[in-house]
Amino acid sequence: QVRLAESGGGLVQAGGSLRLSCKVSGIITSVFNPDTVAWHRQAPGSERELVATLTGDRRTNYSDSVKGRFTISRDNARKTMYLQMDSLKPEDTGVYYCNLVKSDKWGQGTQVTVTA
Repeated sequence: QVRLAESGGGLVQAGGSLRLSCKVSGIITSVFNPDTVAWHRQAPGSERELVATLTGDRRTNYSDSVKGRFTISRDNARKTMYLQMDSLKPEDTGVYYCNLVKSDKWGQGTQVTVTA
């Protein structure tokens, strides 16, 4: 069974940084490596939005709201994806979800709260 487990969320002041991790288990390397990994977030009262994607061949895409501040990466040997979040703003607050796109698997979410 494929499982995604996020970690690294928390409470931080505006301008600070957090690094989210998402460990994928129950999947073989030949399936994980070519798959696109993604991070989404959902703020209270809002729909879930796509934050960043990283394809198997290392192409990235970011939402305009995080471009230049967030960096998505992956370690295929560890079957882990990351989201480095710098210069955080209160509007970045929400639950962050990791996603294995082609496999359509999701993590349970981790809370990020940014205070002014």
